[in-house]
Order: sequence, then C-alpha cells, then structure tokens
Amino acid sequence: MRRQSGFTIIEIIIVIIILGLLAATALPRFLDVVDDAEGASLEGVTGGFATSVGLVRGQWEVAGRPSGSAASGSTGALQANLTFVTVDNRRIGVDASTAQVLGGFTRGYPTAGVTSAATAAVVSGTANNTQVANMTEARCLEVFNLILQNPPAAIVGTGATAATLAQNKFVVREGTGTADNICFYFQTAGMVAVPTAPATATNNVPAAVTGLNYFWYNPATGVVNAVRNKA
Repeated sequence: MRRQSGFTIIEIIIVIIILGLLAATALPRFLDVVDDAEGASLEGVTGGFATSVGLVRGQWEVAGRPSGSAASGSTGALQANLTFVTVDNRRIGVDASTAQVLGGFTRGYPTAGVTSAATAAVVSGTANNTQVANMTEARCLEVFNLILQNPPAAIVGTGATAATLAQNKFVVREGTGTADNICFYFQTAGMVAVPTAPATATNNVPAAVTGLNYFWYNPATGVVNAVRNKA
C-alpha cells in the first residue's frame, strides 16, 4: 500500500502564525502606499504650480512691470486695471495695482485668463479687470489651467456633484471672509461631497481644512502652499 503524506497539525498552525505575522506587518505598508501616492501627486502639482507662478511674475518683470496692457475705446488708452503677460503664447492676466489686498501688495502674480489683446476680454467675466479683488472660483480655475503645462482635470466647486468630482483630480474653491480671493485646489480622491473653503486667514495664511489634501494660492502675495490633512 502507498504511504500517505501531508502536513501535520503543528505544521499548519505554524504556517497560519507566519501568515498572520506577515499580514500584520505588511498590510499597513500596502495601505500607506495609496496615501503616499496621493501625497506625492499633490506635492508634484503644487511644486509645478508654484514654479509657474514664479515664471509669470518673472515675465511681468521682464516686460517692465506694466500696469496696463490693452487699449480700450476710441482713444486707445490703456486700461489701468487690466494687465496681462504672454507666456508660451498664452495671455495670462496679472494684478499690477498698488492696492493693498489681503495684507500684501500685488506684484504681477497671475489672476485670470485674457482672450484678446485687442479687446482685453477676461475669460471668466465681462468685467475687464485682473485685480486680485475680482478673484472667483472660475478665475482660480483659469489660473490653474493656464499656467500648468499639462494640468490635471479640475472643476469649480459650485454645482459639482459626486459624479463630477469622481471624474476630476481637483475641485477649485475660493475662500471667503478674511480668506477671500485665496484659491484652494482640493484633491478629489475619495471625496463624496464638495468641500467648503476657509473663511478666515491669519497673516495671509488661511485656516486649515481637516480631512483633505489640497494646496492654496494667494494671488496677492504669490504664496503657494500644500496641505496634507487627509485622514
């Protein structure tokens, strides 16, 4: 008769213990991979955005710090409140006023998209004014799409749904209150509801939003900062 062979009870128990130890030590590492990937993606986009903000401001410096870029009306006078620079054949509106906004004086940081040098029409509205005080969600999105070479898919928060959030990498909001005119770019991974932007800021730094990864941009000072608060 053939002799049967197999694992003993002791051997099976030992294997189960080893698998349990591996699961206890390795599984958390695999779970952290997703968080690390989202964090790396956020920091990569934030770094590219900050670099592009610096390039736009540099172009404004190279252009001689203009405070008006487009002729208006029959006299052809420059519109003092509308300034844009051209970067890679893209017209990018900037604020070149000397008005103090959010505790800082604006100096050529991007604020909007401009469609035409002749008419100087701002993309997001009929008011041809690129000053920081006119920032909106739509203009925050314009800046995001204009200054990044290959921007991730993004939408404004107003009117967004769970379905549209899932189709985009970022949702854009504008701050309110003392954080008014600051742009917020929230990472949508795992998001089921549109977040609310902060309503307060201290020394130009907005209050933190818990449970989400995002970065914010202050067009009055040019500051760009990433925040990793996802639980």
